[in-house]
Amino acid sequence: MAASELYTKFARVWIPDPEEVWKSAELLKDYKPGDKVLLLHLEEGKDLEYRLDPKTKELPHLRNPDILVGENDLTALSYLHEPAVLHNLRVRFIDSKLIYTYCGIVLVAINPYEQLPIYGEDIINAYSGQNMGDMDPHIFAVAEEAYKQMARDERNQSIIVSGESGAGKTVSAKYAMRYFATVSGSASEANVEEKVLASNPIMESIGNAKTTRNDNSSRFGKYIEIGFDKRYRIIGANMRTYLLEKSRVVFQAEEERNYHIFYQLCASANLPEFKMLRLGNANNFHYTKQGGSPVIEGVDDTKEMAHTRQACTLLGISESYQMGIFRILAGILHLGNVAFTSRDSDSCTIPPKHEPLSIFCDLMGVDYEEMCHWLCHRKLATTTETYIKPISKLQATNARDALAKHIYAKLFNWIVDHVNQALHSAVKQHSFIGVLDIYGFETFEINSFEQFCINYANEKLQQQFNMHVFKLEQEEYMKEQIPWTLIDFYDNQPCINLIESKLGILDLLDEECKMPKGTDDTWAQKLYNTHLNKCALFEKPRLSNKAFIIQHFADKVEYQCEGFLEKNKDTVFEEQIKVLKSSKFKMLPELFQDDEKAISPTSATSSGRTPLTRTPAKLTKGRPGQTAKEHKKTVGHQFRNSLHLLMETLNATTPHYVRCIKPNDFKFPFTFDEKRAVQQLRACGVLETIRISAAGFPSRWTYQEFFSRYRVLMKQKDVLSDRKQTCKNVLEKLIADKDKYQFGKTKIFFRAGQVAYLEKLRADKLRAACIRIQKTIRGWLLRKKYLRMRKAAIIVQRYVRGYQARCYAKFLRRTKAATIIQKYWRMYIVRRRYKIKRMATIVLQSYLRGYLARNRYRKMLREHKAVIIQKWVRGWLARTYYRRSMHAIIYLQCCFRRMMAKRELKKLKIEARSVERYKKLHIGMENKIMQLQRKVDEQNKDYKCLMEKLTNLEGTYTSETEKLRSDLERLQLSEEEAKIATGRVLSLQEEIAKLRKDLEQTQSEKKSIEERADRYKQETEQLVSNLKEENTLLKQEKEALNHLIVEQAKEMTETMEKKLVEETKQLELDLNDERLRYQNLLNEFSRLEERYDDLKEEMTLMVNVPKPGHKRTDSTHSSNESEYTFSSEIAETEDMPLRTEEPSEKKVPLDMSLFLKLQKRVTELEQEKQVMQDELDRKEEQVLRSKAKEEERPQIRGAELEYESLKRQELESENKKLKNELNELRKALSEKSAPEVTAPGAPAYRVLMEQLTSVSEELDVRKEEVLILRSQLVSQKEAIQPKNTMTDSTILLEDVQKMKDKGEIAQAYIGLKETNRLLESQLQSQKRSHENEAEALRGEIQSLKEENNRQQQLLAQNLQLPPEARIEASLQHEITRLTNENLYFEELYADDPKKYQSYRISLYKRMIDLMEQLEKQDKTVRKLKKQLKVFAKKIGELEVGQMENISPGQIIDEPIRPVNIPRKEKDFQGMLEYKKEDEQKLVKNLILELKPRGVAVNLIPGLPAYILFMCVRHADYLNDDQKVRSLLTSTINSIKKVLKKRGDDFETVSFWLSNTCRFLHCLKQYSGEEGFMKHNTSRQNEHCLTNFDLAEYRQVLSDLAIQIYQQLVRVLENILQPMIVSGMLEHETIQGVSGVKPTGLRKRTSSIADEGTYTLDSILRQLNSFHSVMCQHGMDPELIKQVVKQMFYIVGAITLNNLLLRKDMCSWSKGMQIRYNVSQLEEWLRDKNLMNSGAKETLEPLIQAAQLLQVKKKTDDDAEAICSMCSALTTAQIVKVLNLYTPVNEFEERVSVSFIRTIQMRLRDRKDSPQLLMDAKHIFPVTFPFNPSSLALETIQIPASLGLGFISRV
Repeated sequence: MAASELYTKFARVWIPDPEEVWKSAELLKDYKPGDKVLLLHLEEGKDLEYRLDPKTKELPHLRNPDILVGENDLTALSYLHEPAVLHNLRVRFIDSKLIYTYCGIVLVAINPYEQLPIYGEDIINAYSGQNMGDMDPHIFAVAEEAYKQMARDERNQSIIVSGESGAGKTVSAKYAMRYFATVSGSASEANVEEKVLASNPIMESIGNAKTTRNDNSSRFGKYIEIGFDKRYRIIGANMRTYLLEKSRVVFQAEEERNYHIFYQLCASANLPEFKMLRLGNANNFHYTKQGGSPVIEGVDDTKEMAHTRQACTLLGISESYQMGIFRILAGILHLGNVAFTSRDSDSCTIPPKHEPLSIFCDLMGVDYEEMCHWLCHRKLATTTETYIKPISKLQATNARDALAKHIYAKLFNWIVDHVNQALHSAVKQHSFIGVLDIYGFETFEINSFEQFCINYANEKLQQQFNMHVFKLEQEEYMKEQIPWTLIDFYDNQPCINLIESKLGILDLLDEECKMPKGTDDTWAQKLYNTHLNKCALFEKPRLSNKAFIIQHFADKVEYQCEGFLEKNKDTVFEEQIKVLKSSKFKMLPELFQDDEKAISPTSATSSGRTPLTRTPAKLTKGRPGQTAKEHKKTVGHQFRNSLHLLMETLNATTPHYVRCIKPNDFKFPFTFDEKRAVQQLRACGVLETIRISAAGFPSRWTYQEFFSRYRVLMKQKDVLSDRKQTCKNVLEKLIADKDKYQFGKTKIFFRAGQVAYLEKLRADKLRAACIRIQKTIRGWLLRKKYLRMRKAAIIVQRYVRGYQARCYAKFLRRTKAATIIQKYWRMYIVRRRYKIKRMATIVLQSYLRGYLARNRYRKMLREHKAVIIQKWVRGWLARTYYRRSMHAIIYLQCCFRRMMAKRELKKLKIEARSVERYKKLHIGMENKIMQLQRKVDEQNKDYKCLMEKLTNLEGTYTSETEKLRSDLERLQLSEEEAKIATGRVLSLQEEIAKLRKDLEQTQSEKKSIEERADRYKQETEQLVSNLKEENTLLKQEKEALNHLIVEQAKEMTETMEKKLVEETKQLELDLNDERLRYQNLLNEFSRLEERYDDLKEEMTLMVNVPKPGHKRTDSTHSSNESEYTFSSEIAETEDMPLRTEEPSEKKVPLDMSLFLKLQKRVTELEQEKQVMQDELDRKEEQVLRSKAKEEERPQIRGAELEYESLKRQELESENKKLKNELNELRKALSEKSAPEVTAPGAPAYRVLMEQLTSVSEELDVRKEEVLILRSQLVSQKEAIQPKNTMTDSTILLEDVQKMKDKGEIAQAYIGLKETNRLLESQLQSQKRSHENEAEALRGEIQSLKEENNRQQQLLAQNLQLPPEARIEASLQHEITRLTNENLYFEELYADDPKKYQSYRISLYKRMIDLMEQLEKQDKTVRKLKKQLKVFAKKIGELEVGQMENISPGQIIDEPIRPVNIPRKEKDFQGMLEYKKEDEQKLVKNLILELKPRGVAVNLIPGLPAYILFMCVRHADYLNDDQKVRSLLTSTINSIKKVLKKRGDDFETVSFWLSNTCRFLHCLKQYSGEEGFMKHNTSRQNEHCLTNFDLAEYRQVLSDLAIQIYQQLVRVLENILQPMIVSGMLEHETIQGVSGVKPTGLRKRTSSIADEGTYTLDSILRQLNSFHSVMCQHGMDPELIKQVVKQMFYIVGAITLNNLLLRKDMCSWSKGMQIRYNVSQLEEWLRDKNLMNSGAKETLEPLIQAAQLLQVKKKTDDDAEAICSMCSALTTAQIVKVLNLYTPVNEFEERVSVSFIRTIQMRLRDRKDSPQLLMDAKHIFPVTFPFNPSSLALETIQIPASLGLGFISRV
């Protein structure tokens, strides 16, 4: 279809934007041809009219569907253009945090400026062996592809890492080298891979510096060739360097630094060894302070210096050379501080005794005066004379800087040469992988000679890259037989010709450098004259005559001509170099050995970068005539030659490209600057790759993938059996233009945009199908709902109508009943109302009439009383009125008279003032006197009359007075009575008043009390209510508290239980860790042993030439060429000579380096083991000699020897037990003691001591009884079957030998356990402690020997005594011994009461142990008595048989004797007898040549184990320790040989694991220990071992079983591993759920199952096979569960790891597939009854990952659910899955960045491992639970098929 047809409404396009480079928009209407404007809707909500270019009418780029965004390969995009590439990179980098993306054959790496956990060894293991397209993009994938192609194609490889400064080139190259070092290993034991990695710190310190763009910028290019041998293991490396930036030594821009090494030296100046360098702070030196930024944040230069020195030591640079390097570097710093003083304009001088120059000369070992002279002068040579000319201050400064740069360049070259020497290998190099870390395209505001050389190199690399891409495209088309059409691509050969051809820029520059007066200006004019207007790629700036412009492939660059000639010449004065060559410092002249060939008199000062070739020695081997030419080479010429050599190397290899992108200039983590990214994408060739891909057929599908993806676009009739023809028919219908696609042999090729068109058709078809499905489903649902509602409505109506009818009938009945009730009720109401009214009326009348009568009576009474009151009141008022009137009248009269008298008096006073008045007054006075006289007379007369009357009256008065007095008295009495009555009345009134007051008060009080009572009542009620409320609240609080207490108790119980469970789990984990450490040590030890054996074999076969070819090993075991086996510490007797030769073989340098590399501590333990083995050999020789001597001696009576031997063994064992118990008690009492209980005078102490003495006496008696019984038993045995007994010395020596074996095993175990925990530095102290323990043991053995000698002497004396006296003598001896021991300890602890107290406590505890031993002895006595009876019975039968032999009728009775055979069959003892010489035949037939399949099918499980144990039982019965040891050792070594030979066969390994465990269980079951005898029958208990304790051999067999188990796990892992990813992830178990997405050039493994791919059924069939084999072999059920758990862990870990590294697998549909697959595995566990094996729990991380893919991922609730659900996944794994989640269909949505951040915030407190991947190689520690057998040994029959006819049942 036409491209314009895709520009429809809602189509999304990219439009240019000045800020974001490209902006997304959506069409608002369809585009029609001829439209000049597009109506667009931007993402930010604005509408825009986008005008098309009227000339080109080019439409904007279409945007890819969302389903294609975020693809791993940019070539998988349907629309291949710049905005699509930029958007895809941005989405992956910002949203998914993915820094790697494929672009065809290029890996694009974006610097995250953050440490990411994606470079660990687990990631390396995950990528090892994988195809490049099968995993997510990674630098490891590129390295793996290079390694694989080198091995497969037998062709050298190159990895080209490019990018601008700060893009991460150095780190990418470093990780690539780390991958090779980890995966391949090294061919020798010299740690070549470590040396290769160690070269990085050295080169970074001398070649890297801080710039404004990067804190660790490489200021040189390097090409490292990593060499491999024929087996593709690293053997060495070689480094070539290019363009060292020497100008940085003398000048740094603002915010930049010099090379790191200078600052490291200054930071370490305080070290003692650096005092002589006389350094200080970096700001004190001119060459390190110019940038003003001497410190890098987060970098410790002191530590970096230590790393640099450590790397130098590892690479073989001695301390003296290192100090020499530091002297030269310090001299350069001091040289920079040398100052010049101008004499005049043409000369200068240095101040006398100038300190910096003096220090420089001292460090360099040169003469001060001579160096001072030549720094200020130069020599000019003509044809006839030589002149010495002074130079100006500026020239001297430039000469000083040139000298410093030249010294640094030479030192750099010297270090590179020595690094190459250290990495050089004597082994012939078969192939190599080169890693090129070189600068990218550069353009700055001012570009000079350095940028010109860098861009020239990038032009060459880009040309090579374009040709390689073009070649790959051509090969792909030819392979698929598609017509090849020439693809037009940018060819930059014209630009290269402009630079390097004849009369090119470099040629003209070299020619100008040869001119005597050549300048930059003249060179610029030559360039203009030669190339301007003649070459389209060369231009001249408009405003400059000293610059030129070159059109490079990436951009136009303007170069300033100033300084080109000087930098190209690289001048250094020859006289200064001669002074340095004459130095007394030996290292300095070494730097200038080839100076005569390198220094040119016509060269210029070096401010540029010096090229360094890989093999400078080759240049020195030229002809003598070439010296002058070499002498005159310029920097440009040398760089061009080096670049040609590099291109030849790259063209001879298969290149792999890594393009590093710098996302921003501010080093912000995960920040993407579109402008900067586009500049780099254009410059590094990524867009050119896209353009070349888009020009052809970029989208490629296999027919099967196309059919699977676009099956929905086909009709049923279109589907044919031939997929290819089906796809052709469908495409012809879908795409009319046949030029848009091509059919290849295996793939369909599409033009750009066609996949998007097909995706649109598919999405439309699916959308239409969805709409139809939705329409049908919705119609069906609504119709079903309608019918359901209609039916429900009818039923509701029926019930409602019936209900209404019933309600109406009920209403009628109730209405009638209500009428009758109302009639009678109304009558009753009316009658009742009448009666009430009548009664009320009568009552009212009576009350009213009474009320009126009372009122009338009260009125009459009031009127009567009123009259009385009125009478008295009116009288009182009248009287009152009269008195008041009289008083008023008298008062008025008095007042009037007074007034009148005053008037009269006034008149008299007036008259008296006059004479007349006096006269008148006198006349009046006289008259008055006369009147008064008369009055007096009259008064006298009256007086006399009155006196008479008075006397008369006095008489009457007295009589009346007496009357009155009597009346008065009477009245007084009455008055008193009245007063009294009045007082009473008053008192009564007062009392009444009081009572009234009291009443009132009482009433008021009552009121107040009532009020108070009411208030109190209210308050009380309120209080009660409050109290009730409080009570209810308290009850609620109580209930809440009780509930809380219960909950807290529950929580505490739960927490305690959880803590207990956690502590239990922790203890179990610690135990498992300890087991795992121990098993890993066993694994490592066995691997070292087998490696040692292999090396010995290789040494014997050194003359043989190894066969050509190679076989790549697994990444994690690439250096291990042998299988893991375990060698027991008990060696075979046949191996003894070989073991004794080990120390001499260890002196071979190869073996010593091997042991140093693998583990020094294991070597030390091996040496100790060898010493102990040699000592054991000597002891055995002594035993043999003693045996030979004993055979010559006359034999003593057997019973006495046996008695003596038993007595000595008993005493020895008791002594050992008591000593062990004493030590244990000392340890226990040292921790806790009770002095008040254990004091010597305490009652408990006395009781314990009495019990101790009594028990010890009784124990001694019992011991003697047992010894006597044993001696009698031995005597009877001797009578039955005579045998040779062993002498005391033999037993003694063999016991010593046994003790040596125990010590050896214990030391090996302790050493292995301790070395796992401690550092290697502690091993020496451990060795000394072990030696001290050995000395202590030797001393103890010596003391035991002496004690045994005493015991022998005592026994010899006792044997001479009668039997009755022997017991008394032995008892007396024992009492003496105990007494001596007590006295010894009392004397020993006399000064220390605490120790004596602890000793007494130990005696008490020992007494308790002795009581327990007494019980055991009693049991043993009873057992021996039974055995004695049995033997006595047998002796009787034998005596009867002997008597029958003497009888003459015996011959006649012999034919009848077979009747007794069945009886003897019943008495088989379950033992097998064989001869010593048949041991090898037994081992050969039973182990080496046994076929497990036949045994598993036809015989009982574990038959070989039973047979071997029965043979061991017979050897134990014979008390033949040599036979036991030999048989067990041969068995163990034979099993190891079988496993080494057929260790890849699961059936063989499973068979011998089962038999080894059964053999181990038999040794435990019949050991005689109570813990293992609980489930035995009485008959089985009789079969227990009697003479030997094989606990040490049980440990050896347990270790062997561990080794076999680990080998079994490795075998099943190797079988399952190819199936897991295909069956669990890639195969579609549920067909049609997931669709195949479009893929790019890096094709992944198809998820459609082909014939050769594995499915889930393949895994289940394999699991069934494993399970059936293990069951057939009779493996323990617990062990089967552990194997199944390990298998399921491997399945889950590998599946989850691949899921985390494959973006295409992280989708909803894939989660459903995984959950279905897991459910199938769980169903398999249920069928096999293995659900309790713990296997399901190992799949929990995978289950949670699958659930995480399927759950909703939008809201905060979803985030909370995810955090609680994914408990088995780490935070890194959860975030990784969310970042990788990719929708397969357009209906799914991506996970937003905010949601992922929410998840991270919620999980930030979770403490889990930062590791991303699970450890798929982890092996759970195995345990072997005791599983006794119910099979009776005596019933086992030996089949003839085993070929064991030489053994017989006993």
